[in-house]
Amino acid sequence: MTEVIEPAIETVTIDVVLSALADPVRLTFVRALDAAGDWRCGSDVLKDTGATIGKSTLSHHIKVLRDAGLIRTRVDGIRRLVTLRYDDVEQRFPGLLTMLREYDPAGVAAQPPAATA
Repeated sequence: MTEVIEPAIETVTIDVVLSALADPVRLTFVRALDAAGDWRCGSDVLKDTGATIGKSTLSHHIKVLRDAGLIRTRVDGIRRLVTLRYDDVEQRFPGLLTMLREYDPAGVAAQPPAATA
């Protein structure tokens, strides 16, 4: 198995990371990888989210995430397996991935009850 080269975490900038995460498909993909916690085939991760996109679009999203330093890719025969660079990202941007875990994309996170008059 071989790994595809990703940027050194020291060279990753927050603007590139946030730009990569601004896309809803990529954000969902990263959150699903975080939940999976291990090497997974990219198309399997996407299936788990319920999203449906073409293979070339998935390849594009994976490249953007890899170039942003968020994921690592390794080649296993004809498959490409991906994993979240959790420790590297947490070292570079403490709390970012924790915040993504708690983020509610629908904007309906549990809110404290409103005060009544």
